[in-house]
Amino acid sequence: MPPEPVQEIKRRRDAALAALVEGVPYIRFLGITFDRRGDELTGVLNFDPKIIGNPALPAIHGGVTAAFLEVTAIVTLSWSMLWDDLEEGRLRPEDLTPDAMPRLPKTIDFTVDYLRSGLPRDAYARARINRSGRRYASVHVEAWQDNRARLFAQGTAHFLMPGGSERPG
Repeated sequence: MPPEPVQEIKRRRDAALAALVEGVPYIRFLGITFDRRGDELTGVLNFDPKIIGNPALPAIHGGVTAAFLEVTAIVTLSWSMLWDDLEEGRLRPEDLTPDAMPRLPKTIDFTVDYLRSGLPRDAYARARINRSGRRYASVHVEAWQDNRARLFAQGTAHFLMPGGSERPG
C-alpha cells in the first residue's frame, strides 16, 4: 500500500484537534487556539481586552491565566490519548462529533505559580505529561509571552482519567 500523502495526514490531525477543542465552549469563549506540530501542541491565548483583570497595569486576569494553563493541560492530555487511535486509523476525525467525543480528564487538583504579570498580548503554553496511567495523570504546564525562557505562569495538575475510578488513589 502506498504511503498516505502528507497533506491528508495533516488534514486528519488538524480536523481531530479542531473537533476536540471546539467541543468545549469555554475554550472558544476565552479565545484559546492550538498550534500543532506533529504530536506537540502549543496553546495560544489570543489577546482580547476582555481578558484584562487589572486595567491600571494592564495585566491578564489571574483566573484567565489559570484557565489557560488548565485548558492547555487537559487538551494536551486528551490529544495524547487520541493520538495512537488517530494514527492507527481506529479513530476518524469525522467520528468526533459532540455526541461521540471521548470524555475529557477530570481535574483532581491544580496549582498555579504566578511568576509575573501577563502583559496585554498573546500568550503561549505547553504542557508536559509527567505520568499518564489508566486512572491518574500528572501534567506540568508553562506559559510565556515574548520569550520562551521568561515564563509568566506555570502550573501542575493531577487528573482522573476517563474510565478510571471516581476516587483517585
